[in-house]
Amino acid sequence: MMMIRLAILLTSATINASTVPAAASQCASPTAIATIRTQWAAVRSQLNKIADREAACRAYSAAFYQSVMTRQAAAGCTGDADITTLDADINAFNDLLATRCGG
Repeated sequence: MMMIRLAILLTSATINASTVPAAASQCASPTAIATIRTQWAAVRSQLNKIADREAACRAYSAAFYQSVMTRQAAAGCTGDADITTLDADINAFNDLLATRCGG
């Protein structure tokens, strides 16, 4: 149980460290977006295997928020393809929140 919580904490810290600079900058570069999306895919994969529902839901919520902030940073700065892929990530996290954490 402690290892699972540690894994979630480390995953969350990785997400925070990688997305905050992109979201805080004026524009998120396509390279930064690709890197962030790769990390989010790993997070979704890892969290699907975690039995601690509450911890997974917190991590999904954090990733959802960060994906929205990254999209906001990319809006108007990158092409439609980047926005479309970010929208897909936002929808994926939203679906995970609904299915794994809803009511």
